[in-house]
Amino acid sequence: MGSQLLLYAVLTLIPALGSSDFVINHIRNFKKRDVAAVNVDGIDIYSLKIDCKVTSRFSRNVITSRAVNRANVSKEAIFDIELPKTAFITSFTMIIDGVAYPGVIKEKEAAQQQYQQAVSRGQTAGLVKASGRKTEKFSVSVNIAAASKVTFELIYEEFLKRHFGKYELFLKVNPKQFVREFEIQANIFEPQGISSLDAEATFITNDLLPAIQKSFTGKKGSVSFKPTIEQQQACVNCSAVPMNGDFVITYDVNRESPGNIQIVNGYFVHFFAPKNITHLSKNIVFIIDVSISMTGRKLSQTKDALLKILEDIKEDDYLNFVLFGNDVHKWKDTLIKATPENLEEAKRYVRNIAIAGWTNLNGGLMAGIQMLTEAQENGILPNRSASLIIMLTDGRPTKGERDTQTILSNVRNAIQGKYPLYNLGFGYDLDYGSLEKMAAENNGLARRIYEDSDAALQLQGFYDEVANPLLTEIELKYPENAVTELTQNSFKHYYDGSEIVVAGRLTDNDINSIMAEVKAHGADDDLTFFDQGDAKETATALIDEDYIFGDFIERLWVYLTIQQLLEKRNVAKGDERTNLTAQALEMSLKYKFVTPLTSMVVTKPEDNADKMALADKPLEGKDTYFTRGMNRKVRMTLAHEWSVDLISSIMQAAETHFASRLPAPPSYHVTPTSHMYTSVDGDPHFIIAVPQKEDALCFNIYEEPGKVLNLIRDPTTGITVNGKLIGDPKSSNDARPHNAYIGRLGILNIQLNLKLDITPEMIILHNGTKQMIFTWLDKVTLQHPGFTMKIVRKKSLEVSMEDGATFMVVLHQTWRKNSEHANFLGFYTVNSHGLSEHTHGLLGQFLHPIDFDILEVHPGSDPEKPDATMIVKNNQLIVTRGWQKDYTENAKKGENVPCWFIHNNGEGLIDGTHTDYIVASLF
Repeated sequence: MGSQLLLYAVLTLIPALGSSDFVINHIRNFKKRDVAAVNVDGIDIYSLKIDCKVTSRFSRNVITSRAVNRANVSKEAIFDIELPKTAFITSFTMIIDGVAYPGVIKEKEAAQQQYQQAVSRGQTAGLVKASGRKTEKFSVSVNIAAASKVTFELIYEEFLKRHFGKYELFLKVNPKQFVREFEIQANIFEPQGISSLDAEATFITNDLLPAIQKSFTGKKGSVSFKPTIEQQQACVNCSAVPMNGDFVITYDVNRESPGNIQIVNGYFVHFFAPKNITHLSKNIVFIIDVSISMTGRKLSQTKDALLKILEDIKEDDYLNFVLFGNDVHKWKDTLIKATPENLEEAKRYVRNIAIAGWTNLNGGLMAGIQMLTEAQENGILPNRSASLIIMLTDGRPTKGERDTQTILSNVRNAIQGKYPLYNLGFGYDLDYGSLEKMAAENNGLARRIYEDSDAALQLQGFYDEVANPLLTEIELKYPENAVTELTQNSFKHYYDGSEIVVAGRLTDNDINSIMAEVKAHGADDDLTFFDQGDAKETATALIDEDYIFGDFIERLWVYLTIQQLLEKRNVAKGDERTNLTAQALEMSLKYKFVTPLTSMVVTKPEDNADKMALADKPLEGKDTYFTRGMNRKVRMTLAHEWSVDLISSIMQAAETHFASRLPAPPSYHVTPTSHMYTSVDGDPHFIIAVPQKEDALCFNIYEEPGKVLNLIRDPTTGITVNGKLIGDPKSSNDARPHNAYIGRLGILNIQLNLKLDITPEMIILHNGTKQMIFTWLDKVTLQHPGFTMKIVRKKSLEVSMEDGATFMVVLHQTWRKNSEHANFLGFYTVNSHGLSEHTHGLLGQFLHPIDFDILEVHPGSDPEKPDATMIVKNNQLIVTRGWQKDYTENAKKGENVPCWFIHNNGEGLIDGTHTDYIVASLF
């Protein structure tokens, strides 16, 4: 049925050993390290325990790792875990030789000011956060003396949502060494009673199988996993670590009535999940992006998913497809019933979906919404049915309306709250934050689809979540004089296998019971349900205090309230946003949750001085890459992104607090641009976009005019791009060195037998023996099978290769009376998804994902441009924070793109040396 919501933690304590330790030693110049010490297995993790307590779907998870340094020199211990994106950290403590170093949760701005003070004194820290597919990373390291012990303890809390009829706890186990005391213990307490419980692990061997113990009876369930060293070993004298994979616990509860209300200490929670209800038919419009960036595996996986979905569509359902690229195409003029004949036709249509140019996102959305609205108004659809829209895109709008705020307004005004919109964002080359906001404004949600081999399963899994609607227009009502501060209590749809949850406060602690009335539209009639909650009954059910942690219903209410306040804040403006921020911040601080509005400050010992670390909650739609001012003895385990808002507020706080008293610490901004392309422009400046970090790398190539550089070469698709350098005009008495620019471009597609010869004066297209000549004064759109070329007069040339890539060439014309500079070209890879994994060249090698780490940001020769140590492709480089120009929007002034500049012709970043990319001719 697809993936279920996960309670997810990756548990790793990594000893600093082997070759990786050598690199770290080299970077940070540890005083007590030598080559011999590098190869000593000094850090011994002798205990790793994961304790999970779940009460009424609310989970409290305590991860405790203990290690000792058995070496005779100082060693670094690293505590590295991944936790669910929906979880909130509540506590972290390090205990070193009996001394505790707890984390303190503060308002983000105050925490950042404190962190900046530490930066200014050189007392920075090694606490990092990052985001992955389902998780975000918490990582901290500490240098411990010989024979010393360290204990790490992290606590986080999460509410488990029900998907496909199950609640799921998901633990990623990867200790990286045999652990003498390894234990997972999960205790589950559900007042409704547990109906099923299971546990399994992907790494289980026959030796490990007996180590899993599971049982449940009545309200209590238990799972334990406590393998011995012998059981952890895959074989006798085997050095491999077998425990590396997923440990999954699933369970569900008894449902004798549609709902269940629990009351504890003046707070209540209402779980509503009726069963044995007739399924509603559904009316679904699939709005699918077929722009050039969907070329290749993305489109293939989308079609595979749609074909599988069509097999699961029920005959009473209605459906249609809207495709948007350059233009908008509808399969049918309106939604049609999913009869066997229509489904077969739909499958043929899906199989024939093809790429169609740019991204007219607004046009596709407006067409789909209008179609669904008219079908409802014209009586085409059943009165009692559930309508919804699923939209899939992988990029930003490039055709039609491109202003995000206008598109958001258009969608909101068109839907008018009548049905939910679900947005699926394919990959990272898109504005996920806007997709999230659009969905939230229209009673839906956004989901990122990751570019991987299982993308089709991800798409199908999302559809499965909404495939079986049972109720629409659900409203849960409570006595107005008895309850207050409710979480969301009205919902557009209720789907089979899910659960609606409402929490709130009682107006008086003396109130012992409340009655809830639930109204909804069903398949046959309007339905009304009644649920009653009694504080004494709840107290009786919770007698066994061994399974209960604190005021769990109060914390459950806080958790839901903060999440919903943050969701509302995401779409609010002005005073409303300010008020929502204040409410969420107040609750985050009171109940000690690390949220996007708070930070955890951790102080730890390093060389007889305390060092400070900062942990923050990353945002799915606003991630970028950032670090600053790190002490040489602290490892920053960099993984992905720091929030853009975090960067801005750190910088503002630092400038305000220290401007008059302290020298500014070395720092840099990651300023997101509206787009970022891997490109070459100027004299010549190369920009390498790293979208997963929302950052960029850059370098220059210094070569003689007349040389031809290979920019892109893909032997699979037959696409090659070369650029010939030209120099500035040079007088006979001018001995100064002159800059070089791209003065001529050659684009070759062997499969299409096409050659494009581009200079600042003309554009020549060779198609076999035929030749077409254009000038930059022309305004032309030329379409050829598998190839599209568009000349924007005196500005740019756009070239699209079906099953290949999309390039933009920007024309730079100098002032006629200016004899010092020549006309030249800029080259930009707008989309490259269709190029193969074998693509190479000065630009082509970077069209595959590239990762890098930044360490030791420090002042450079230019006060405005700090230097840093970069680890990339196993090389250690000194780089400089600067910027280069992107001219795609403004060919005269350009737009600054912040980037890390790699010196010496990109040495250490590019494969080989720059001279390896000099070729004999343009074609």
